[in-house]
Amino acid sequence: MSDNVTIRIQTGDFDVNAEIAALTASRTDIGAVVTFSGICRGGEGSDATTALTLEHYPGMAEAEIGRHAEEAMARWPLTGITIVHRTGRILPGENIMVVLTASAHRQAAFQSAGFLMGYLKDHAP
Repeated sequence: MSDNVTIRIQTGDFDVNAEIAALTASRTDIGAVVTFSGICRGGEGSDATTALTLEHYPGMAEAEIGRHAEEAMARWPLTGITIVHRTGRILPGENIMVVLTASAHRQAAFQSAGFLMGYLKDHAP
């Protein structure tokens, strides 16, 4: 996997700003960082979510997410990608995931983030 790709699947929370800082540290070639932050929503009434319990297939999930991250790196002129996804019990208001894509230009960052989010939402193991 590329040195500029970070993928973590973890039970603990994360700090979105710290992830952005780590991705952009000492870099002057980045003109855009697109950030998607997924947060567990609660809702009201019969549609209320009290918690999410997310599972994954260790090893397989990281490999498949990595494969799609490498595809994004090949398709767009990116300078880096960070994907952090939580598993376990997640309460409303808590972070679920963050996807960061960095590029010299915003269009590549937006398009690659959309590509990765589509995969993670619909197909990630």
